[in-house]
Amino acid sequence: MCGIAGMLSKEKDMRDRRDVTEKISKSLQMRGPDASGEYCTPYVSLIHRRLSVIDPEKGAQPMRFGDYVIVYNGEIYNTQEVRDELIALGYHFETHCDTEVVLKAYHQWKARAAQKLNGIFAYALWDEKKKELFLCRDRIGVKPLYYGVKDGVFAFASRIKSLLEVPEITAEVNGEGLREIFLLGPAKPNGRAVFRDILELPPASYMIVSENGITIRKYWELEAKEHTESFEETVAHTHDLVTDAIRRQLVSDVPLCTFLSGGLDSSIISEIAAREYRKNGKILDTFSVDYTDNDKYFQSSVFQPNKDSDYISLMSDAIGSHHCNVVLDNRAVARAVIESTIGKGVPGFTDVDSSLLLFCREVKKSNTVALSGECADEIFGGYPWYHNKDILFEETFPWSRSVAIRKSIARDGLFPDAEEYVHAQYEQTIKDTSYLDSDSGLEKRMREMFRLNLDWFMQTLLTRKDGMSMESSLEVRVPFCDYRIVEYAYNMPWEIKSYEGREKGILRKAFENELPEVIAWRKKSPYPKTYHPLFLQEIIRMTQEALADRNSPLCELINRKKIEALIENPDALSEPWYGQLMNGPQVLAYIVQIYWWIRDNDVQFI
Repeated sequence: MCGIAGMLSKEKDMRDRRDVTEKISKSLQMRGPDASGEYCTPYVSLIHRRLSVIDPEKGAQPMRFGDYVIVYNGEIYNTQEVRDELIALGYHFETHCDTEVVLKAYHQWKARAAQKLNGIFAYALWDEKKKELFLCRDRIGVKPLYYGVKDGVFAFASRIKSLLEVPEITAEVNGEGLREIFLLGPAKPNGRAVFRDILELPPASYMIVSENGITIRKYWELEAKEHTESFEETVAHTHDLVTDAIRRQLVSDVPLCTFLSGGLDSSIISEIAAREYRKNGKILDTFSVDYTDNDKYFQSSVFQPNKDSDYISLMSDAIGSHHCNVVLDNRAVARAVIESTIGKGVPGFTDVDSSLLLFCREVKKSNTVALSGECADEIFGGYPWYHNKDILFEETFPWSRSVAIRKSIARDGLFPDAEEYVHAQYEQTIKDTSYLDSDSGLEKRMREMFRLNLDWFMQTLLTRKDGMSMESSLEVRVPFCDYRIVEYAYNMPWEIKSYEGREKGILRKAFENELPEVIAWRKKSPYPKTYHPLFLQEIIRMTQEALADRNSPLCELINRKKIEALIENPDALSEPWYGQLMNGPQVLAYIVQIYWWIRDNDVQFI
């Protein structure tokens, strides 16, 4: 994995902007601490920071072939197949890295090359002859790519913070950005990035920047198709797809591990990885996260019925892994919400972000690559809202149903059109859903729910995972995001997907013979949270400090009385702010994040 960036202009000589280039490169250092490289002409500058994973001795970037120069971030999991196809066409290769494969695939197939790639990626490719820049992002949107166009300069980067180093791009936020923060956050619409001057290349899209302007096109889309396999065939097909995706993602020339929570998804990944490692006489490293005294303060709920710690050792013993349980200090988790905000560039998932940041730093001490179980819930129907008929057909985002709660912490009258705005975002997503004429009402709704979760909840988790892991110089891969699994699951009938009425029922059935029974059929439990009062005490202290800064623009955005009431009674929220992960304490932490986001970026509201 790496960090990439660049600038393009017909009017301004990039050779005169060396100081800007250096600042951008430095801002990407945590994404690529092992090496750096630049390419600069009067028209364009390309910047690369490398985290060496495959072929560390070679694969330096920017990489050139013919008229093309590339900066690339990601991993291609069918590298050998694409390389073999290119070799058959007469190409020769000098490295084992996937960057060279992506570069030469573009040389052969141009924009169609993206359809050949199975992986997670974001790359920019400069055509010296045509003076044209091509940018592309993976189908699911695992790797980020932001861009901005202003005052004759086009700029792109892996981080929002890096783009803010470009003089033309300012930290200005208009009404649209404020709505994203308060009414949708930590989610955001695809293509947006809160700041007025910064946009995001949507997943499964490519962009061409030339003297004719900017063109953006989709190269992949979810398409409804008839599911023709029997239940038994579906079980086998699911098993084979997931197993193949995990095996492909175990390739690494540096130490690799897995995250193991004791839940279904991470256990499947860890079991397959450990089995592959044993074939080569190796022992897999597995890691879990917990909090000081969490056993003492754990609170069971419908979302989190039991503790991960009850199951992790069972799974680790079953697969024979070398396991490390990382225990985080509760006050440190609270304080790190500031650092996670600064790293991401916008407010995020509060303690879910900060704990992941601290966790990844510990993992990085011994490993450079990790596999994680994100996104199985979105594509296999793992969340409670898939199974609750009372909310399934509500015309809103199921993880954030109440706009009233969000409006209440904002200044009175700040969002008079809040309900209409949120509903319009929902409707736009539903409109893009692909159906079959034969779909029943339930099947149609399940396709809509799939799309809502893919475009919103899953994107929020992926942004979190990439941001916090790369801030730790750790590459985290997500096998369940293999687009073949996503396509297959989208067209799987709900009766099969929810086998025996269970969340992720088909996935459980597919791997029940390879996992301990109690793991295979354990009720879903989300990413572990801390319930320790020290965390809340520290968050309250930080919130009060933010409120005490009367010079901060935050004062003009929030309803101080509502925030103070929430400090007095953090359990006062009638429902979660965002799914099962953000309740009263997290709303206070979100206020802290907004405060530090404004302060760190000197945000100007227009």
